[in-house]
Amino acid sequence: MFFKAAVFVTACLALAASASPAQKRQQLAQVITQCTVPNTVALTFDDGPWVYLYDVSKALVAANATGTFFFNGNNYACIYDADEIKRVRYAYDHGHQVASHTWSHKDLNTLTWDQIHDEMWRVEQALQRIVGVVPAFMRPPFGNYNDLVRQASFIRGQKVVTWDFDSEDSIGATPAQSENLYDNIIAQRPSTILALNHEVYETTVHQVLPYAISKLQNAGYRLVTLSECLGLPAYQSVGPPGIPDASWQC
Repeated sequence: MFFKAAVFVTACLALAASASPAQKRQQLAQVITQCTVPNTVALTFDDGPWVYLYDVSKALVAANATGTFFFNGNNYACIYDADEIKRVRYAYDHGHQVASHTWSHKDLNTLTWDQIHDEMWRVEQALQRIVGVVPAFMRPPFGNYNDLVRQASFIRGQKVVTWDFDSEDSIGATPAQSENLYDNIIAQRPSTILALNHEVYETTVHQVLPYAISKLQNAGYRLVTLSECLGLPAYQSVGPPGIPDASWQC
């Protein structure tokens, strides 16, 4: 199923008509490591959709803020499960940005060209089916990418996104340690912050997130989506969602 018709449909969004196939293959996607709009913070959440998504959204919305969810297709659960579909739609319908974290959270640096595209297009297809959008941003699992990944992302019309602040929840930080990391970065008063968090940890969602929201807003930052903190479109295309059928499976 690697690199089939769906790959080329999405890829066409990014190709310049005058470029040769060899030229297209050699072009590298832009790598985003920080926000560019002053006084903004993009709180991003990886590895979902998961059970705590609703609480992430509610905490943000209550603070008149938005966030960005980098979704996998088949990591903690299959994105086509009924509960997962509801979570994706809930995030999108409540004004948050949805983006790609690849299909199954593999280290892209270890994959072939066709395997990289398979990891990318399957989650893109899922997001297009579920909420009608083709994401403009992809976050590689573990933050790992090489030129092959950047070439594939360019062809797919996407920018590669990492971060400039890590709450370290995925590497064992306690809530107190994550909160201390937020305190430290706020004390440095950078113009912008692109923050990495994970929606799959209960303590991140119920302890660290409320703390971070309060501290960041008290410091005068606006909490916005990734696209807003960059001044760029969140999606390559926006259309109507699909209707679930037998092909919606992992």
